[in-house]
Amino acid sequence: MELEGETTVEGPWVDQTVGLDDIRADITMMRTPDGHGRVELSRFHTPPAIRAEPESAPANALGMRRIMFAVDDIDDVLARLRSHGGELVGEIAQYEDIHRVCFLRGPEGIIIGLAEQLSQNRPAGVMASEEREIP
Repeated sequence: MELEGETTVEGPWVDQTVGLDDIRADITMMRTPDGHGRVELSRFHTPPAIRAEPESAPANALGMRRIMFAVDDIDDVLARLRSHGGELVGEIAQYEDIHRVCFLRGPEGIIIGLAEQLSQNRPAGVMASEEREIP
């Protein structure tokens, strides 16, 4: 992902939008390599962030617990994320001859999924089960 922009937000309009008082937060906008998708990352300075659930909640916990990325080299990305505190949740698994996938947990407990496409026979992100006809 590529950095699109960063800013700090604060003031009454932010408080009204988020529903908290005295907000001061850093916002970073990341753009996907194809330019079609964006992810906004926020870090709250005030009020202090609170943990609403256990840090080690499993991948099937309700809420926004994980985000998945298509990558060219899962081993390389995994090594780079480990150097920043990422920990593999299970192990790297291979789905047929199509994808290698894994989940890792970042320092804040958020789970990130990585998927490396092995086969060029179908677009990235399309699993074989999605192509089967439903009776």
